[in-house]
Amino acid sequence: MKTTYMIAHLCSDLAAYAVMHLMLETAWFDQFIHLLEVGGDSGWVKPDGSEFETYNEWAEQHRFHIGDTIRFKYKNDSVLLVERVDYENCDVSNPILKFDDGDTVFEFDHSGFVYFISGEPDHCLAGQKMIIRVMVQAAAHQPTAAAPAPSAEGPTGGRDGGDGFITDSWCPTPTNASDILSVTSYFLTLFMGVMIVLYLFMD
Repeated sequence: MKTTYMIAHLCSDLAAYAVMHLMLETAWFDQFIHLLEVGGDSGWVKPDGSEFETYNEWAEQHRFHIGDTIRFKYKNDSVLLVERVDYENCDVSNPILKFDDGDTVFEFDHSGFVYFISGEPDHCLAGQKMIIRVMVQAAAHQPTAAAPAPSAEGPTGGRDGGDGFITDSWCPTPTNASDILSVTSYFLTLFMGVMIVLYLFMD
């Protein structure tokens, strides 16, 4: 009887701890993954050659899923959502969508490649353009197969299209917040099971 009471009390405490822990991690996860600032503190600007990384190099460091959002902050410029061919040619004449409010939040509603360019052709030619690959869903952590990407070559005939983006392969996808959350939840569940078994054997 005493053992049953102790186990019930332990389970209640652990359940409360687990709920609190997951709520805190979920809040952190939402803040971390669901709204990313394009270009960091610099925002969406024309590259001048002093940047630490290109927009595509920034994009490759993150894993995007349906429902995630990114923010473009800019002045005297715009953001165009375009087709691949228009991305490659910096063609601003026929965008799918155009944003010019200076503070654009864009939500991904489908998987695949998404192409953004500046509305100023010379800005785009200077490297103010970005490809983002959107995964199918956040819960599916499956190996990422190689996928076709833009094949435009830069002025020197290289593979990066002149903007630092490797066009015929994707780098290994980094671990993101959802992976961390899943692993933490697994170990928390395992810890709860071990504690219950220990209490059973201690009686």
